[in-house]
Amino acid sequence: MKWIAPSLFDVIALSLPRGLSFGDNPPVGAWLSDDDATCGALTQNGQSGAYGVLIMRRRVDEVWCVLRREDNSLTKDQAMAAIREQLEEQSMQVPLPPGARRRAPLWDARNVEPSQIFRALASPTRRVGAWMLSQLYLALPNPDQNWASDCQTGNFHTRLWEAQLLASFREQGLLVTQDYQSPDFCVSNRHGGEAWIEAVTANPVERYEHYGAEPMDPPQEQRERVLGNAAVRFAKTIRNKLDKRYDTLPHVVGKPFALALADFHAPGSMLWSREALVGYLYGLFARVVERDGIQVAEAEEVKFLAGNQKIPSGLFRSEENADLSAIIFTNACSIAKLSRVGVSAGAVLKEYRYVRIGEFFDRTPGALRGIPFSMDVSSAEYRALWNPYPYEPWSAEIEVFHNPLARHPIPCEMFPEVTHWREVNGEIECRAFFETSVLKSHTLVLKASDPVPAVADVVKNYRYTYEAPPAP
Repeated sequence: MKWIAPSLFDVIALSLPRGLSFGDNPPVGAWLSDDDATCGALTQNGQSGAYGVLIMRRRVDEVWCVLRREDNSLTKDQAMAAIREQLEEQSMQVPLPPGARRRAPLWDARNVEPSQIFRALASPTRRVGAWMLSQLYLALPNPDQNWASDCQTGNFHTRLWEAQLLASFREQGLLVTQDYQSPDFCVSNRHGGEAWIEAVTANPVERYEHYGAEPMDPPQEQRERVLGNAAVRFAKTIRNKLDKRYDTLPHVVGKPFALALADFHAPGSMLWSREALVGYLYGLFARVVERDGIQVAEAEEVKFLAGNQKIPSGLFRSEENADLSAIIFTNACSIAKLSRVGVSAGAVLKEYRYVRIGEFFDRTPGALRGIPFSMDVSSAEYRALWNPYPYEPWSAEIEVFHNPLARHPIPCEMFPEVTHWREVNGEIECRAFFETSVLKSHTLVLKASDPVPAVADVVKNYRYTYEAPPAP
């Protein structure tokens, strides 16, 4: 058997119903069998000092199954003997339980014509991200029967977003189930909190090929950027989901319900459309004014979005939408995110380096611009941004915008490691878990010998992109 790094065990542990939540019995070491089909973790109780074991094995369709979980009852020698016995013996994969559906292989695209972006996962520069997506798919408790084929074809980004949501939820120790067709997820914590989440993506009016698409520059006029086409796409996407009335389903009635939204309405739009979502949700337009010689932001209330359709703004200002508890949002649903998590956790790409450039959120009162950065994703400096994680976490860019009129609010404690936006005494306040928040960024894949771009060059040459093409 072979020792594995804690970061690799964290990926495997995302297949557990509660993910990385081990309570008083955290893992203190983990090993894989030589064929990588069995994983054993040694746990230790933080109070008694007694040991336990967690043994997992791949099912015939590669899904991880728990063979044994025993906490706080063994000596270290007993626990290691149990782990060694399971990992060193020649064992067959776990058979499918009666009535269970075999998980379709994500990489078997024999029956469909895969999209270009799915094909792009075969690139050597993306092998870490490709492996990570496969592990998240296998970790889903009960994906749709067509999940794999959707991911391989035109619904790649919707399925990618679902995979990232699962990783974020279980990274935070939430119990994630998929016992009903809709909504997509039920999440609950150990304190009895529960919420239902439906994943959705803002898509273009006319489909375009995402892979290699030339990024669309954001509107130069601020009012159009905040209240224009991007806000309209968000409004129509959210309204379409609200009209399905998930909140009236018997298993959802009386419980918090949220929509989880990622933006793909135009090439590169996720890097600048966030402020359009904020403007639509709260009915506010932040304009820049000068006071005493200093430029500051001033909120202006707006009742309608731009254009001739007269779409009302302020989704969170109407009692009609009180059954929507919150909007969960990210500006980093991408293949690059899959790769950065793995590379920052120690996955080796000898021929290439991943460099993330962009802007950090500036929390200085009155700040109007972000703080530029350029960092090697595998560097200690980059990993240090995400304390207490030693790598870029799945929840790093997740934001929860809470509806102040919600009938069934979601407590911040439900999602402890994300950024929360709440209205308190008429002011929108931010509560962030990580000290660092990325306002916008893109990821370059460079040759290992290439230098990391200097911050000064980033400031001079920065432009919005979806993802850099692979290095030649």
